[in-house]
Amino acid sequence: MPIIQAVERALKILDLFDEQEMELKITEISERMQLHKSTVHSLLKTLQVQGYIDQNPENGKYRLGMKLFERGNFVIHGLDIRKVAKRYLVDLSTKTGQTTHLVILDDKEGVYIDKVEGPMATILYSRIGRRIPVHSSGVGKSLVAWKSEKELRQILNGYQYVPQTPKTITNEQDFLSELERVRRQGYAIDNQENEAGVRCIAAPIRNHSGQVVAAVSISTLVSRVDDQELERFVQLLKTAADEMSGQMGYGIGLQNP
Repeated sequence: MPIIQAVERALKILDLFDEQEMELKITEISERMQLHKSTVHSLLKTLQVQGYIDQNPENGKYRLGMKLFERGNFVIHGLDIRKVAKRYLVDLSTKTGQTTHLVILDDKEGVYIDKVEGPMATILYSRIGRRIPVHSSGVGKSLVAWKSEKELRQILNGYQYVPQTPKTITNEQDFLSELERVRRQGYAIDNQENEAGVRCIAAPIRNHSGQVVAAVSISTLVSRVDDQELERFVQLLKTAADEMSGQMGYGIGLQNP
């Protein structure tokens, strides 16, 4: 199937913007796209007219438009799992005092689609829409641990095990061993593998056919939550994940998935 070059270029322009680069000059966009300024200007003008790109009147820089926020909300609100999970996220956060997350798999990364800030939480790295590596996160491990061999091969083909901390898993063999452990115990843990000082526990949520469609997690600080309390959180988490799976039509408990 042929790729429409203009559409591809427009989408790549949107991908240039992130948390570090929220606004860009046309010269910066031109350099990164390796395109002439006149071509970039035409693409930006089209995106701007449609509401996907906005221009800061104070400095002339370009930024993402509100239309993306609007469309993103359509996608999120269409996810039944988000509606099902909300009260469980609130309940877990209330019972633990910690921040809880709901994450789905998109290609080879996890994506936060909901979160509830706990009153005792000081962890600020997560936000709705942010992506997270599967190899260094509890949610990521939960999302891929029960994939078929073929699906897992596709995910790990060319996967980059970027070290986030000194404790991050950095090779496929160790990652596969970790996934086996996750399947055995029914939940995953990120033990300071994605951010120093932070431990996250996560469990899978299944749909009516038994497929893992999301993961729910609790994020904790090592300095504030000891092993005994973390184990209590694990039991609460697994129960919540089990009930959410039931709400999604899955009839088998997650104690022995």
